[in-house]
Amino acid sequence: MPILTRWYIRTSFVYLMASLMVGVLIAMRFDLALPPAFSVMSPVYFHLFLVGWISQLIFGVIFWLFPKAQQEWQHWESLAWAVWALLNAGLLLRAIAEPLAVLNPGQIWGWGLVISALLQWLAGMGFIIIVWPRAYTRARKQR
Repeated sequence: MPILTRWYIRTSFVYLMASLMVGVLIAMRFDLALPPAFSVMSPVYFHLFLVGWISQLIFGVIFWLFPKAQQEWQHWESLAWAVWALLNAGLLLRAIAEPLAVLNPGQIWGWGLVISALLQWLAGMGFIIIVWPRAYTRARKQR
């Protein structure tokens, strides 16, 4: 298994644990008298779960299993690492900015959400650039 795939999969497991922990804290927020930030953590929970765990697990497996294109772009691995960095930076920024933007409307935290969305969008576009030729090569071979 390539190192890149291992990083994606291991990172996805970290987000799985984090999302489940946030889910437990959301469920127990009234019993534990947690700070108000925990009352607005549902979007963070879903992002950690869906983008952090599921998407990164899928990305890692796709980088591992999809066949390389006939004329593989020589810098695809560098872009794949950039995708990992952008996706995680965007996700972590969102996990911080989301509750703060809800609790402090009109402050800079709203821009944190915009930047986090942009980082995740760039990661998605990078992923498509890498995987598109691989998916096309596979479909072409099956004809």
